[in-house]
Amino acid sequence: MAGGLLSYGPSQTEAYRAAGIYVSKIFKGTHPGDLPVDVSSKFELAVNLKTANGLGIELPLSLLMRVSEAIE
Repeated sequence: MAGGLLSYGPSQTEAYRAAGIYVSKIFKGTHPGDLPVDVSSKFELAVNLKTANGLGIELPLSLLMRVSEAIE
């Protein structure tokens, strides 16, 4: 996150792991059309504190307690 204030979305680590599982199943002979569509169950919230300070924004403590990653 370069210069952005907030980022919220599915976990990239979780997405890569799921992609590996899909590839493994395809290599073992499963037809790609037969694979179910997975929806991510893990989401991450990242906050760029340097950008917040630069904009003069004071983020509430309740938000900061929920972040997965705080960039200083």
